[in-house]
Amino acid sequence: MAARMRLARLLLAACIGGIAIGAAAQTQTQPAACPGPADVLPVHLYGTWLAKVEGEAGPVTVRLQKHPELAGSVSGTLERGGASAQVSGDVDNGDFTLEESSDGQRISATWIGRVVDASCGKEIKGTWTKATDTSGDAPRAFSLRKQGGWQ
Repeated sequence: MAARMRLARLLLAACIGGIAIGAAAQTQTQPAACPGPADVLPVHLYGTWLAKVEGEAGPVTVRLQKHPELAGSVSGTLERGGASAQVSGDVDNGDFTLEESSDGQRISATWIGRVVDASCGKEIKGTWTKATDTSGDAPRAFSLRKQGGWQ
């Protein structure tokens, strides 16, 4: 009888230990917690974003990746109404900056914004401003939303 009790305790301890190990393993494989604005890093910006700029008829698609020359920055392309531009920027403590160049030489517009609270780094809002204001365009509000897929 005593041997059976020891065996029962041993099996119970093994089961409880297995549950604890399984729970720990499950916790380790779950995705990291949602980053707050101050925790968003350039790597969180990699991927495709859909932008809505106030006063523009259609959406703007922005594709960002690791900048090939500047550590801690992003670069990529922007497509708007059949035209494309090069972009380069960064995020620092939740503040987002992106420079747009339609000719690859000069800055044609800037995107200055902030990562939205509780968006897990997947939404940015701010102001888009043309670099040379010859048409009387005032700065416009924008929102960027990260698109689904592998991220």
